[in-house]
Amino acid sequence: MSLPGVLMLDAAGLEAGLLATAATARGHQVHAATTAAAYEGYGPELKGLLAGHLVTDFARPGRALDEIAAYARRCGVGAVLTVNEYLTELAAHLCTELGVPGNDPGWAHAARDKAAMAEAFAAAGVRAPYTVLVRDDAELRAALAGPRVGFPCVIKPVAGAGSAGVTVVSGPAGAAAAADAARKTAGMYASGADPRVLVQAYAAGTEYSVESFTQDGATTHLAVTRKQVTGGAKRVETGHSLPVCLPPAVEAAVYREVEAAIRAAGIRHGASHTEVIVSGDGRCAVIEIGARLAAGQIGALIQHALGIDVWAALLDVALGRPAALTPSAHGYAAVRFVTSPHTGRLTSLYGFPRRGPGVPFVRWRAAIGGLVREPGANGHRLGSFVVTGLDADEVEERADALLRRVRIRVEPALENNGQVRPASTSAIAP
Repeated sequence: MSLPGVLMLDAAGLEAGLLATAATARGHQVHAATTAAAYEGYGPELKGLLAGHLVTDFARPGRALDEIAAYARRCGVGAVLTVNEYLTELAAHLCTELGVPGNDPGWAHAARDKAAMAEAFAAAGVRAPYTVLVRDDAELRAALAGPRVGFPCVIKPVAGAGSAGVTVVSGPAGAAAAADAARKTAGMYASGADPRVLVQAYAAGTEYSVESFTQDGATTHLAVTRKQVTGGAKRVETGHSLPVCLPPAVEAAVYREVEAAIRAAGIRHGASHTEVIVSGDGRCAVIEIGARLAAGQIGALIQHALGIDVWAALLDVALGRPAALTPSAHGYAAVRFVTSPHTGRLTSLYGFPRRGPGVPFVRWRAAIGGLVREPGANGHRLGSFVVTGLDADEVEERADALLRRVRIRVEPALENNGQVRPASTSAIAP
């Protein structure tokens, strides 16, 4: 008897490749629904894993749903998965169409559209920052003048991801430019800019994320992740560390809010990644939730620190089988990201770690001679490496020490006014 096929909505990227590898190793035929441009970018190893693929247009979700469902039925698909933030809503509808385990399609929009997310959180009583949807400059001014927002505040796009277009605004002078930046940040499959912008009260505290799996409505939390984030107007993540041990009362409060957010977003089968802020007095505010496994190598951190095979777990949940989520190890892991000091041309790189004992993963993405950008979103990272060990403090210290050794040189880049920035030789530090 043949095993059910596995369909991935877009198989591009490191996490998708690991998931496809895990499914193939278990004897499943793996198929991908993708775009023509994305498929051209698939490497030979990934293409070799695929039993077949369908080219569709994700910018037309209704048509894509019909085409993918027909393909899936022909291929005997019994599980639908995606690690793509922008395709989680389509995945929920497709699972319902095929009668396979998935999330609630009636609420799946709340895990993608952040205006719908804010409404769902408010209706469910999730503790979250006060959020206002604005459509033009007049509504923006009115929101900023309201007593529940104040400064600093956060202005961000409705359907973005990876911190793109998100600005922390310290006063009225920067609000209009921040709103314009948010409007210009279109989603991956959007047909154009979205005039809607979110204005959100600023939540002060320490930023964490909670990595969870839900099956048949029952949620297991795998880990709390501490996030290193830059200061200033653009808050870009520079590192993750897990597992974090919070005080019991704080942990209970965090899990309570995260579980409420999971229910509000209709997540009933699969992974979720919930970003939270914990204030100095231990109160938790939910910032956002994604109906997917976390990116930024967090899946690898879970495997190395806790011994949980997250890719096998994703597959089991999608197939309706019990997932193995009990830790088999009790270590710690951290990832650090290398970013550029400014926009320009990368001319040299020194001191980037090599893979070896205690450093199980290294990845460099930028080419010498290529253009690099001052980080304004998580997608501007140049490279990353993972550090593991049995002591949390030692892992943190070693990760930061390795990051300080990384030195890059970036040639001058012209500013908008034609002036030249000075070249930089920079140590990259968290």
